[in-house]
Amino acid sequence: MIRTSPAVPPTILVALTGASGMPYGLRLIECLLGAGCKVWLVYSQVAQIVARQEMDLLLPANPAQAARELSTRFNAPPGQLEVFGREDWNCPPASGSNPPDAMVVCPCSMGTLAAIAHGLASSLIERAADVVMKERRQLILVPRETPFSTLHLENMLSLSRNGAVILPPSPGFYHQPRGIDHLVDFVVARVLDQLRVPHELLPRWGDTPGE
Repeated sequence: MIRTSPAVPPTILVALTGASGMPYGLRLIECLLGAGCKVWLVYSQVAQIVARQEMDLLLPANPAQAARELSTRFNAPPGQLEVFGREDWNCPPASGSNPPDAMVVCPCSMGTLAAIAHGLASSLIERAADVVMKERRQLILVPRETPFSTLHLENMLSLSRNGAVILPPSPGFYHQPRGIDHLVDFVVARVLDQLRVPHELLPRWGDTPGE
C-alpha cells in the first residue's frame, strides 16, 4: 500500500519497457495524472520503438522535451509529470533517500523482469526497482508475454516472494467491453486498485451500472 500523507499526493514511478502493451502504460500515466498523482517516468530505448510501432507515438530521447509533450498530451500542469533519462543516476529514484511511493513497470519485458528478480542495476529502471524493493515500497510488474517459460515463472515467483505484485494484462469480459479501449481500461483499473488510486474506469463487480 502507498504510504503517504493524505495532504500530499503520492509519487508514482512508471517505467515503460520493450514489451508489447504500450497502450496500458500510456493510459496508466493518463489516469494517474488525472487522479492528481505526481508521476515520474522513465522508458527504455526499445520502449521508444514499441511506442512508435503500436501507437504511432514518438517518445523523445530528451527527458525535458518528453515531459513537455506528454504533459500537453495529458493536459497535466507543469511539474506534475517528470521524465528521467534511462542513465540518469543522479535523479531521485536512483537513491533510497528519495524513493517514489510506488513503482509500476508497464509493460514489463521478460528481460527487465529477470534483471529485477536477480538484483541487477544496469539501467535506471532496474536500479529504481531495486531501490523500491529494498525500501519496502510497492512494486507492480505488468509482464506481457505468452506463453510463459519455466524460467519466466520462476523469476515471477522470486519477485512475488519478495513482495512484488505480478499483474499480467489479462482483461476480463464480464463487463462486456465495447472495444480495445475498454480492455485496456480493465487492466489499468487493476493497477490503480493495487495502488489504492481512486478511479471510475469500469463498474465494480456486483455494482449496478448507473448507480
